Amino acid sequence: MQNKKTILVALAAVMLTTGTLWFTNRAATPREATWDDVLAEATSGGYKIITTEELAARYEKNPGDLLLVDTRQEWEYRTGHLKGAINFPMEPTWWSRWRKGGPLETLLGPDKNCFIVFY
Repeated sequence: MQNKKTILVALAAVMLTTGTLWFTNRAATPREATWDDVLAEATSGGYKIITTEELAARYEKNPGDLLLVDTRQEWEYRTGHLKGAINFPMEPTWWSRWRKGGPLETLLGPDKNCFIVFY
């Protein structure tokens, strides 16, 4: 009888561990964002949308005034990035993005004059 209970507890622990690992590491498949979604999110966050050309002009004028954050994995960052961009890797899972949201906000701070580079 004791052996059956031990087997059941071990089986339950394995199932719980497997379920937790699957749930926290599944890839997030976000829906395709529209331009209206980007504008709405930027407006609600107090951010200003600029064009690629305007960003390039600011970067050429004085790259030291910009905080560029590259959210790709470290190995992707090492293969090439904008000069002066810092790496803040975020895995493509909802758990990772939720978990790193606070540290990313701390990194960016209250200054709204920064740009996150997504590839």
